[in-house]
Amino acid sequence: MRFPANLWVSKLPSWSLRIEESSRLGKWVQVLSIYREMQRYGVQPSDPSLFSPILKACLTLSSTYYGKSMHSSFIKQGYDSFASIGNSIVDFYMKCGDLNSALAAFHRMQNTDSVSWNIIIYGHLNRGDAEESLWWFNKARAASFTPNTSTLLLLIQACRNAGAYRKGIEIHGYVIRSGLSAIASIQNSLLTMYVYIDTGSARKLFDEMSDKDVISWSVMIEGYLQSEEPDFALELFREMVSENGIQPDGITAASVLKACARLEGIDMGKLVHGVVIKRGEYDDLFIGNSLINMYSKCNAVGSAFQVYREMSRKNNVSWNSMLFGFVFNEKFSEALSLFNLMVEKGVEVDEVTIVNFLHICKHFVLASACKSVHCLIIRREYELNDLVINSLIDAYAKCNLVDLAWKLFYGLRSRDVVAWSTMIAGFAHCGKPDEAVRVFCEMSKTQEKPTVITIMNLLEACSISAELGRSKWAHGVAIRRDMAADVAVATAIVDMYAKCGAIDTSRRVFNQMQQKNVVSWSAMVAAYGMNGLSKEALALLPEMKSQGLKPNAVTALSALSACSHGGLIKEGLAFLKSMVHEYGIVPESEHYSCVIDMLGRAGKVDIAMDLIKQIPGDLKIGASAWGALLSACRSHGNSELGAGALSHILDLEPMNSAGYLLGSSMYAAEGSWDDATTMRRLVKERGVRVCAGYSLVHVGNRASRFVAGDCSNSRAQEINITVERLHSCMTIDERILLGATEC
Repeated sequence: MRFPANLWVSKLPSWSLRIEESSRLGKWVQVLSIYREMQRYGVQPSDPSLFSPILKACLTLSSTYYGKSMHSSFIKQGYDSFASIGNSIVDFYMKCGDLNSALAAFHRMQNTDSVSWNIIIYGHLNRGDAEESLWWFNKARAASFTPNTSTLLLLIQACRNAGAYRKGIEIHGYVIRSGLSAIASIQNSLLTMYVYIDTGSARKLFDEMSDKDVISWSVMIEGYLQSEEPDFALELFREMVSENGIQPDGITAASVLKACARLEGIDMGKLVHGVVIKRGEYDDLFIGNSLINMYSKCNAVGSAFQVYREMSRKNNVSWNSMLFGFVFNEKFSEALSLFNLMVEKGVEVDEVTIVNFLHICKHFVLASACKSVHCLIIRREYELNDLVINSLIDAYAKCNLVDLAWKLFYGLRSRDVVAWSTMIAGFAHCGKPDEAVRVFCEMSKTQEKPTVITIMNLLEACSISAELGRSKWAHGVAIRRDMAADVAVATAIVDMYAKCGAIDTSRRVFNQMQQKNVVSWSAMVAAYGMNGLSKEALALLPEMKSQGLKPNAVTALSALSACSHGGLIKEGLAFLKSMVHEYGIVPESEHYSCVIDMLGRAGKVDIAMDLIKQIPGDLKIGASAWGALLSACRSHGNSELGAGALSHILDLEPMNSAGYLLGSSMYAAEGSWDDATTMRRLVKERGVRVCAGYSLVHVGNRASRFVAGDCSNSRAQEINITVERLHSCMTIDERILLGATEC
């Protein structure tokens, strides 16, 4: 149907005005609707200023059909010879992803300018084809094209994305020769490229820059972070603020907070927090999340929670950062409460949330919760996420569901070194060292190379088995893998030999360590203590101090434990008093528990009770302290005091069988059979799981585990004979000791 010519001619001004107005307001559907109306009248836009908004409407609404129609109109009207219109067409096809049409339109153009080449170069870059964009740059230069600042910025970005650093250096040379090296944007772009290549080269360029803005400083600070040099990042930030007086922006603040988190530099973190508040950026979501992360990793989870609570806006990262903060600082009750709140508020649970929640499950041994999380992982199709699956394997093992952990591990299509290490640690945790060693041997047949963590898990498994031959084999593995010199591995070897009873070998390994830290010394103190060499354990403390190392809370606990097992009451009490004055260690509840155990073993039950009363009010008296007192009351016949201790234990750990069994044993020793029976009945009524105690005895070259009255072990007869011989030797030694005392 044809319309009268005078009709569409009269409507042309109206169409043009409506298209201009609609495009100005961003009403692209309306722009396209007006264009379709023009087509129904058989009219094509004749005003070149209308082409760009119509093409933009086609692009925004993904209407390639009408875009191609416009292109046909340009050709028919001879407008394709205009560089600006040709550029619009090429840009349209590039952004639509139609590379062939874009290149065809580009080659058809009679006049190309810098915009034309920029469109082609940027289009390839946007497609992720950085190499192709560099090829087009060379082609442009061969065509005598002189790149402008925009082109150079795009090319430098292309070199960085493609890792084409040699080409990037060539472009840097071109920039210098062209006299464009003083342009701040180009300098910053080159600096960003160099921090990915070499921090030293980036710093050289940075120092040569005469005019550094906040972007320059931020790029260099982030560069140091990427190269794992956070100390240099903080030093540069100090120089930026104090010497140059440049105020950091949000990006700088986030980078510095990241550096503070890695170095646990809370003082600098607080300073940045103050700058953020002063600049009024405390409501910035990204900075708020960075502050939560910084405070959490600086062990200031209270401050992290305060930032979290004061945030007016929170996203999924905010919730996960706070959840991680509680888990990282071992505030698992708070973490569980926050997770429940997340579910209540309908916050999306993602992979990060699941990993953190599995840590909570491990701590509280929530076996059923692990299974529920496993179902969620399957529904969300997270099985291909290595971190999630490895965390689930670890959680199953730590919740004593090692068979499920093994089934999950065995069903993996591919296993990385973390999965292997986690499975070895899982078997070791569940008291299955043979299976742990078997998994390591199976891993050795694959292409995966063990890490320090893998070797340490293997050493832990060998220490549980307490077999000296196997432990020596594991030591040999560490040597062959060039890991025995690592301070953490060497410390684990010291501990392993000590648990095998080879204290001389343990000390020899300790002496051969090229580097020793507080953990190493603490392990050696504990090694002497567990082998009954209490005085040697205490003698290590002044030796450690002479080496410039200060004992920490763990060292002190090992020393007190040595005093407890060696019966060194006087020395143990003296050490407890000297902890603050001599070593600057504030006693914690674990230290007091150890001393109470020491006094209880010596029969000084009343003194132990007095010590409990003297424990500072801000310290929570744990079940271990009351358990030590109850054990002493059972051994030395003080059921009156023991009943009070038992009451505290059952309140603190109602699902732990140890308290019930100790109480029953205490009442039975005094002939209070009704009370003893009550304790046993409570175990059944409350569904408390009773874990039988076991002992290890060496039969031949193997350490065998046995429980009193258990005949299920294949070597039960050999074990019983060995135990009888040990008992006979102990009886003879006791008679000799008594005879010497009487003399």
